[in-house]
This record gives sequence, C-alpha cells and structure tokens, in this order.
Amino acid sequence: QDILARTRHTGKMSSQSVQTFGRKKTAVAVAHVKQGKGLLRLNGSPIELEKTELLRTKALEPVLLLGKEKFANVDIRVRVKGGGHVSQMYAVRQAIAKGLVAYTQKYVDEATKKELKDALLQFDRTMLVADPRRMEPKKAGGRGARARFQKSYR
Repeated sequence: QDILARTRHTGKMSSQSVQTFGRKKTAVAVAHVKQGKGLLRLNGSPIELEKTELLRTKALEPVLLLGKEKFANVDIRVRVKGGGHVSQMYAVRQAIAKGLVAYTQKYVDEATKKELKDALLQFDRTMLVADPRRMEPKKAGGRGARARFQKSYR
C-alpha cells in the first residue's frame, strides 16, 4: 500500500503525505502530515518550545485528545502566519486535527478516520470546522463598527 508521489522540482520520490490548513480570524496554518516517527514542528522548531504554556496546550489538544500512539508513525510540520498569538495557535490546532484525519482517510482506513473525526467533533467542533467570524470594519460617526459617538443637544 506504499503510494509514492513525485515531488515538484527534483526527480526524487517522496513518501505518503497530505497537506491541510487551519484558519482562525486572519491566521492561516498549513500542516504537512507525512509518514515518520512522531515529529511535531511549528515553523521549523519543536512545538514544545512555544513559550506560553496555555497556548502550547491548546495547539497540542488533538494529540492529547487522540493519544500519542495515533501520532507515533506520522511527522507533522506546521507553518503559520497572520493573526495574533492566540489565533495562530487555534489555526495550528485545526491544521493538525484536519491533517491527521485526512492522512488516516487516505492511507489508513475509513473506519479509523470516522472514529477520529467523531472524537474530535465531540470535543470541540472548531477542531475540524473553521470559525467564519471576521472583524467588521469601522464606520464613520463612531469609534468602532457599531458603537456611535454620544449625542448632546446643546
């Protein structure tokens, strides 16, 4: 079942991999999930080096929820840009979850994929489904999108 795909520039053969993305506000994370030995990297460095513990935990939620054994035979490399720290971590979390589900569907089997998907959706729907909310632009006559300046009748 070893499916080999040609890489873009070189004539080398690459192992089985999928590419998925996660979004939150303006942050976009792209995850490359491929056959490997349990590597998890964020922008080229190990995800464990993320400074804020709470955000690191948030990004690792799919791993903690599904168990490390599901991630033991895959390498995940995530690139993220745009947005703020929190939005980026939510995007990373979504990219990792979607990546594992896509990889499982493509190279493992449909039943396992359904099992993973159900577990993730039951925990938190935003792990697989993007949040469509965006910031509304500011309008004239007020200090925000909806708030208006106060009126005085003098």
